[in-house]
Amino acid sequence: MAHNILVVGGNGFIGSAVCRAALSRGMTVTSISSSGRPFRTPKGHAPAWTSKVTWLKADALDPPSYAHLLPSTTAVVHTLGTLFEDTGYKEAIRTGDVGGVVSSFLKSLSGGRVGGGNPLQESQKSGATYETLNRDAALRVCESFASYASGSSSPKKTFVYVSAEDIFRPFVPARYIETKREAERGINDIALSHPGVRAAYIRPSLVYHSHIRPLTTPFATLLDLSATLHRSAPNGVPTPSGIFRLLSEAGRTADKTPSPQSEFDVPPSPFASMANAMVVPPIHVDHVGEAICKVLQDENVDGVVNVSRMRELIGWVDKGNAHANVEGTT
Repeated sequence: MAHNILVVGGNGFIGSAVCRAALSRGMTVTSISSSGRPFRTPKGHAPAWTSKVTWLKADALDPPSYAHLLPSTTAVVHTLGTLFEDTGYKEAIRTGDVGGVVSSFLKSLSGGRVGGGNPLQESQKSGATYETLNRDAALRVCESFASYASGSSSPKKTFVYVSAEDIFRPFVPARYIETKREAERGINDIALSHPGVRAAYIRPSLVYHSHIRPLTTPFATLLDLSATLHRSAPNGVPTPSGIFRLLSEAGRTADKTPSPQSEFDVPPSPFASMANAMVVPPIHVDHVGEAICKVLQDENVDGVVNVSRMRELIGWVDKGNAHANVEGTT
C-alpha cells in the first residue's frame, strides 16, 4: 500500500521524528501547522530530509483550512499537545533554558496561561489550552478525516493520536492527562461509527533526545534506572512503586471512588501516576516515530500502544535490550 500521510504538527518535537521515519520508509509526507514552517534544529538548521516534506499552514480547529488534503490522505498522525498550559516551556526545553521551564511550571500551578509557542495561537479563542490543544484539535481533525473514509474499505484509513502515559502527576495538572484520555475516548467513538477508520493511541512516557532536548536527558536517565531496579527486584520484596499503588488503592477505597471502568479512565489519585513513573522507562523520540510508522504499516495494530508495545513493534528484543518486557499501566 502506498502511504500518503498527514502529520499534524510535523515541525514539532515528535512530529518531526514521525516525518523522518515515514520518509525513510518511502511514504509521502505532508505537515500542517499554524506557521507552515519546516522543522528547524535548535541551532536553526534545516536538515536535508525537510526538503522532501510538503510544509503547509493550516489550523487544526478549522477543517476547511486542510480539508482539501484529506481525500488523498491514507493516514493522519496527530502530534499536537501541551504538557503545561503556559506553552513557553517548549521553547525553553528546546534551548536548554532551565529557568524558562521552571517559570512555565509555576505559571501552570498558579493557573497562569501565557502564550509563547502555542501551535494553535491564531485560532485560540479562550485560555483553556489543555482542552483546546490536547482534545478539541484532535477531535476536529479526526471527525474531518473520518468523513472521507468510505464504509468498511480495506485497508482502512488510519488515525494515530499521540497521547501520553500517566506519569506526570502531581507535577503537572491532572487536566493534562484527563484531556488526553478524553481525546482518546472521543476518537474511539468516531472510529466505531466509521468502519473505514482504524484508530491507535500512542502513549509514550518521557520522550527524550540528548541534542534536540538536552534537558530531558538527566530525567530520562533517572527514570530508566528506576524502571531497571523495579524490574530486577525479587518477587515479594516491597518496591516504591508498589507502595504508591497501595496508597492509591487505599485512598480510592476510603473515598469510595469507583475503580477505572475503561482504559480511557484516569485513576483519581496522583499516587497511581507516580507509581507508573517508577516502572515505565523513558523512550527516545526516534523510537516513537519508528513505532508510529509500524502502526501505520500494520492494519492489525489499533487501540492503546504503550511503551512496551512500541518497543515490541520496533524490534527492541531483536536489538538485544533487556528492557523489552517492561509494561506500562494506565
